Amino acid sequence: MTYNSPSGPALHNFTYDSFQERAINALSENSSVLVAAPTGAGKTVIADHVIDLVLSTGKHVIYTAPIKALSNQKYREFSKKYGELVGIITGDVAINPDAPIRIMTTEIYRNSLLDEPDSFKNLSWVIFDEVHYLDDLDRGTVWEESIILTPPSTKFLCLSATVPNINEIAEWFEEILDRRTIVITEYNRPVPLHFRYQCLGEILDGWKKTKKLALNFLTGSNNSRSRFKQRFDYRNRNRRNRNQHKGIKQNRLFPLIKQILNNNELPCIYFAFSRVRTEQLAEEIVRLPFLSEQKQKALDRKYMSLCEVYNITNEPSAKKLRKFIRFGVAYHHAGMLPTLKEVVEQLFNQKLIPLIFTTETFALGINMPARTVVFDALRKYYSTGFDTLHSRDFYQMAGRAGRRGMDTEGFVYVRFVPTRTSPKEIERTIFGDTEPVLSKFNASYATVLNLYEVHGENVIELYPKTLHYFQSTKRGRKRARRKFLNRLLLLKKNGFIKNNLLTKKGHFARWMFGYELYMAEMFESGLLDRFSSQELCFAVSCLVFEPRRGVEMPRKPPKHFQWIERELKHIHRKIHVDEVVNEIEPHVPPPHPQMGFAVDAWVKGLDFDEIVDISRLDEGALVRYLRMINQLLRQIVQAPYTSDSLRAIAHDARKLINRDVVDAEKQLRVEIG
Repeated sequence: MTYNSPSGPALHNFTYDSFQERAINALSENSSVLVAAPTGAGKTVIADHVIDLVLSTGKHVIYTAPIKALSNQKYREFSKKYGELVGIITGDVAINPDAPIRIMTTEIYRNSLLDEPDSFKNLSWVIFDEVHYLDDLDRGTVWEESIILTPPSTKFLCLSATVPNINEIAEWFEEILDRRTIVITEYNRPVPLHFRYQCLGEILDGWKKTKKLALNFLTGSNNSRSRFKQRFDYRNRNRRNRNQHKGIKQNRLFPLIKQILNNNELPCIYFAFSRVRTEQLAEEIVRLPFLSEQKQKALDRKYMSLCEVYNITNEPSAKKLRKFIRFGVAYHHAGMLPTLKEVVEQLFNQKLIPLIFTTETFALGINMPARTVVFDALRKYYSTGFDTLHSRDFYQMAGRAGRRGMDTEGFVYVRFVPTRTSPKEIERTIFGDTEPVLSKFNASYATVLNLYEVHGENVIELYPKTLHYFQSTKRGRKRARRKFLNRLLLLKKNGFIKNNLLTKKGHFARWMFGYELYMAEMFESGLLDRFSSQELCFAVSCLVFEPRRGVEMPRKPPKHFQWIERELKHIHRKIHVDEVVNEIEPHVPPPHPQMGFAVDAWVKGLDFDEIVDISRLDEGALVRYLRMINQLLRQIVQAPYTSDSLRAIAHDARKLINRDVVDAEKQLRVEIG
């Protein structure tokens, strides 16, 4: 198909697949379009046409993404093509915020719809990338609220992984939201995947052979394990149980990677579900001859050049990674410096790194294809505990295998030990039905306040517009309605709403997404105005920080901050009692003061390397929390009824926090410029 855009020549110089052609044609039918296709099928081609269509009409388009890394990548990608027509707004960055093409995280888009609805009058389309995030336990409600609050005149392009109930989502759009919607589905990948398994030390083609090997081991006469013991082990996968049978032939990494190398199946993305594990694996395999000596030297020079651009040449973590990079191996995880992750991504995207060990975040939307994907295991930690990998998550990651236009076939290797993951669990993940998208709607306090500001006592009538209402039984709807009303009742009892109007406390709180009750209580009591800039930074850190399992940190902050910790604990006790009485869940978490020493040192101007040692956090985690502090400080500066003195203190506090590697906007400008 040759597509002539309204603004000029065809956008792409390749023939479109049938589903792409159907989706592009649907864009001109004055309808919203919902596209469900496998990872790597080419959904972003359709987004390109929406942007081109919008620019030709003089309107605006917003591209939403689930994570900041994907937002940044899209900004870089679009900026190369559209220049100053592109802007980005995330919690960390605001560049060219009035541009006709705006990239936002979904949270920022939702917040803007509530805080500044008039800024979307010229909005023609919204692109929701990874819209199956609707069923994310922690953030799904943000997607649902964003869709509901989008102006009626604005059309959607929703891009999704393949899910079984995609037509149900479209029915919700049409029946409840009154948006004509065209569904485009594609089940086949342009590059087919070939699956292989490493089990009990053997690498096998095909699941039948692998399953037979696993079952023979589990039920063989020479195996003393009883069926009861097998079932017990599957329920209790602790270290003692895993090591009880020492006759298991181990899955070795070296022969697996050697086969991939010998079969010319590089580049390879190796997924492991632990930050430490990614580095351990890289250490184990680094000496294999992935690159010629000449290519090693060229890669090393490129790596050092990029490190110099980002001013991280002397960072210990950059020096540590260099010994892997020069051999063509890298690792990538959330604990790394954001700038160092960016260096790795650029090198991999330029096809200079043959093998990368990474956590699952590398698979989420970021366009980093390879020829081969390896799964270290099929169990990971979800928000409710450890579980076998969900089918949709598996194919999101597996879909990185097979580079369109470069490979005729992609390869997926699954490593598993039968005593840790049963054959039935493997089958459920790889061959079972993909999980449907189910609503996780649970409106925040800030959302309730913002909606009340517009709709008053009729605010509850917005619940029937939700996907949750559309999918629920009568009983489920009644329960959800009660949860919403309980939040509203708590807000009224605590002075956020009086005489059917938001109070000053309510107006201030509606800007504090995620931290509404804490911030509002400190605002009303005058506690915020008592803080110095340094004390405000610490107080905010107590709200944004979440302790990571297994990481030992100081339980008490520096002495000069301990009075703030006591005040926050007092506020939390009050909030907790109110939430219990009003049957509201999940509860607002208690304050966590463990970053106190690190924050104190950072605002006093110490170098980042010193702060890492003080904090006992990974570099990436430390940067992320400091950026979250900066984001909440920005909300204080922008909120209504913030006193002039508090606004000045918060502004100064941002200067103390937002420097060096924490300054995300500076990092992004370096990448573009």
